[in-house]
Amino acid sequence: MRLKDKVAIITGAGSGIGKATAEKFSAEGAIVVVADLKDEVIEPVVTSLNQHGGKAIGLSVDVTSSKDVQQLIAKTVELYGQLDIVVNNAGITQDAQLLKMTEEQFDKVMNVNVKGVFHVGQAAAKVMKEQQNGVILNASSVVGTFGNFGQTNYAASKWGVNGMTKTWARELGRYNIRVNAVAPGFISTAMVNKMPEKVLTMMKEKALLNRLGKPEDVANGYAFLASDDAAFITGTILSVDGGVTL
Repeated sequence: MRLKDKVAIITGAGSGIGKATAEKFSAEGAIVVVADLKDEVIEPVVTSLNQHGGKAIGLSVDVTSSKDVQQLIAKTVELYGQLDIVVNNAGITQDAQLLKMTEEQFDKVMNVNVKGVFHVGQAAAKVMKEQQNGVILNASSVVGTFGNFGQTNYAASKWGVNGMTKTWARELGRYNIRVNAVAPGFISTAMVNKMPEKVLTMMKEKALLNRLGKPEDVANGYAFLASDDAAFITGTILSVDGGVTL
């Protein structure tokens, strides 16, 4: 097991890619802190992980609140004495074309997807610096590099995540802290699956592998980057997109 006894916080772990990542990390031997906004999505994931032989707890957190994030990190260290991995997975969308996008829509996405990542990354880095080791993984998107119709706010937020990832890799490498990001393409999540069939077909056709990705595909990328298999990888944006960007 590649992550045996590693302590990992995963934000947005109550559903979708976050949940799949929690399951993958647990299967790889990690102690998983399932962090999300609401207890009702946290508890089923924690219960399932523990029933399948894992070690998991759940903690609610609003990543836009620095106080909440600091409490999340402090509680984790209090319980386990260490923090080895953080996956900054929490994120939202508020789609609209530029001419119709409201300031509120723009601000909501930036607050969660950029400020939230900043809060968690900063708080985790302070602990990891003291330990002189750690891994920070951020959720990017192919949209952050190539843009997407109707996603001014989301594309800007993921471009920001890419910039933070590379900057933190430069700043934190001296403390043996690796920082990377995963950039998914079109992934079959509950949100995506609600889209019209013609849109789903278009998404599949854009991928060279002619299918949507699965949350597990992205989770596998996170698990690789979190493990010692990626011990000499930092500052990279790993595309998990089925070739949609080629």
